[in-house]
Amino acid sequence: MKALVLAGGSGTRLRPITHTSAKQLVPVANKPVLFYGLEAIAAAGIRELGIVVGDTQAEIEAAVGDGAKFGLQVTYLRQEAPLGLAHAVLIAREYLGDDDFVMYLGDNFIVGGINDIVSGFLAKKPDAQIMLTRVGDPRQFGVAELHPDGGVKSLEEKPRAPKSDLALVGVYLFTAAVHEAVAELKPSWRGELEITDAIQWLIDRGYHVESTTITGYWKDTGNVADMLEVNRLVLESLTPAVHGESVDSELIGRVKLEPGAHVVRSRVVGPAVIGPGARIVDSYVGPFTSIGAGCVIADSEIEYSIVLPRASIEGVGRIESSLIGHDVEVTPAPNTPRAHRLVLGDHSKVQISS
Repeated sequence: MKALVLAGGSGTRLRPITHTSAKQLVPVANKPVLFYGLEAIAAAGIRELGIVVGDTQAEIEAAVGDGAKFGLQVTYLRQEAPLGLAHAVLIAREYLGDDDFVMYLGDNFIVGGINDIVSGFLAKKPDAQIMLTRVGDPRQFGVAELHPDGGVKSLEEKPRAPKSDLALVGVYLFTAAVHEAVAELKPSWRGELEITDAIQWLIDRGYHVESTTITGYWKDTGNVADMLEVNRLVLESLTPAVHGESVDSELIGRVKLEPGAHVVRSRVVGPAVIGPGARIVDSYVGPFTSIGAGCVIADSEIEYSIVLPRASIEGVGRIESSLIGHDVEVTPAPNTPRAHRLVLGDHSKVQISS
């Protein structure tokens, strides 16, 4: 069995972070979201992996390499434009051959991995298997309608009037039958080849499509709120460790200081992780916060936030529920005249308390 990971796309909902960084590499607890998926694939016993990449190919390749560090053999498959999930399957046809495969969206996060779903698929061998979860607003997702016996009746991508609250999770399992379906597709109203249309094609022609409704945690980490929520979840299971240095400071609860980190005259309340080479001076770092490598937090307070590598936050009071990008500098404005001075990229969102 092979795996196909989708790591293209422009990440519009995470702008401006994704103007300069692949959305799949935004870190959760100081580890890229993509890596959690690769680890889950390897843990399920899969070794051959194709990664579909787009404009951020160089960055993805630099981070993942040949896959050896994950126990995987990686092949990169170029998708010239984000033309849909089924289009990714189409361009991967030669790589996949006639093998069964799991398709995993690289910006999705699933607690508990995919071992059970993969072993169940290999045992039963349906032509396709989808994972579902109940959501509050199914209009944002692919939605499944089930028969009373649990069989899959229909699928629809981002419907205006959903027939259920069962959304497709970003993990799909297929036999080679899906290639025939994909080859027959026409672009949807969104201009994309939809994987939901491919699965519907299989259903309409009598192929065996199964579904599994999961009760565990799943998130599409496509926006800042979801990134912070996944960061919170991962940090809740953090194993405390002090590999850095703490001087005249309090480390309370589950705190991880990575090698080279320095905490001086500060208070860190876990769960929180302080990355390698980071410096926390005369500051407070609150729960559910990830501070990246080489960051500086001085004379400030921060909580429930993700700070990417080499950012500095100095003398700015309290920050919370924030995603701070690479190499960002946050400093106080002059006291007089009273004004806010901002340099903001496209699609930025700022809340100011005057």
